[in-house]
Amino acid sequence: MRVLLFGTFDTRLHPRIGTIAEGLRQRGFDVDECNAPLGLDTASRVRLLAQPWRLPALAARLASRWATLAWRAEGRQARRATRPDVVAVGYLGHFDVHLARLLFPRTPVVLDHLVSASGTGRDRGLDGGPRKALLRGIDAAALRAADIVVVDTEEHRETLPDRYRDRAVVVPVGAPATWFGAEAPRREGPLRVVFYGLYTPLQGAPVIGEALALIKDADVEVTMIGTGQDYTATRAAADGNERVQWLDWVASGDLPALVAGHDVCLGIFGTGDKARRVVPNKVFQGAAAGCAIVTSDTPPQRRALGDDAILVPPGDAKALAGALRDLAGDPAALRAARARARSLAERAFAPEAVVAPLTSLLENGPRGRRAVPATR
Repeated sequence: MRVLLFGTFDTRLHPRIGTIAEGLRQRGFDVDECNAPLGLDTASRVRLLAQPWRLPALAARLASRWATLAWRAEGRQARRATRPDVVAVGYLGHFDVHLARLLFPRTPVVLDHLVSASGTGRDRGLDGGPRKALLRGIDAAALRAADIVVVDTEEHRETLPDRYRDRAVVVPVGAPATWFGAEAPRREGPLRVVFYGLYTPLQGAPVIGEALALIKDADVEVTMIGTGQDYTATRAAADGNERVQWLDWVASGDLPALVAGHDVCLGIFGTGDKARRVVPNKVFQGAAAGCAIVTSDTPPQRRALGDDAILVPPGDAKALAGALRDLAGDPAALRAARARARSLAERAFAPEAVVAPLTSLLENGPRGRRAVPATR
């Protein structure tokens, strides 16, 4: 089966579609790519909602990328003399899915709906007034244009309108092969802990900050990577813990090895609705890199991780601090936690494993039927 990855996605910023592509290839699919990265990460796109005067510039950039995609799609079909069997629109493809439908009207279109526009706006406090209706409209239009909708958890699937749930499939985020191959020298000494992210509310970074203040006297070194909405509050909550290194960001190609050099990778600790529906990429990636995982005890994370991670109540800085103290004081428990996480990643988080539900749906179609375009 021929699958065309399509859209303005950027695997350097959002490796999700790259992981799906790796898994499809490993399962024998012929995967091609038609990609013109938009050059805006999630935070930049969300900021546009608060700065609507910038929308014309976004529209112009999107039009330019779409022209490139249309030209490449036409050239690709001329070269191969065949149409793809499936077109898969990458993450943040709320608009790209409409171009895919236009260019490939008789081909099943898969939309990676990892995040909804309305859910992201709500998480970041940008869904008030007319923006709420706008974001919901963007989601609804994207879902209507897709034949198969890919989400990351059962909880996310349940948030979809009833009419779209039958064509939705849960594909965990997983980790690209580069994370499984990440290596870094291990050294004796303090417990080394890493967190990386955009400091969004669902990540609960201020909770991490509070925990860091509680372990000032512990033999723990922490690397905090990234900036964003809750960065200032997080740093203030850490209360001057001098064993914390704050890095603005790390190039995506360098991140796996940096994370692999730590003992523990922190997940998310937020208490909002969205935080209780997701399993973050850092959990999958950190486990693949050989770190012990400490994250919040939510239904999707417990389902994905079970006893192979250390789970603490969402929003509970004292519980997080206690978990880190325990690991710092018990090298044997730390080694066991790292080994369990890595073993789980190899079994369940590798690209070939996470795409299994999608490949089954592509081959058999929803409810046992071969996938066909939805009635419009």
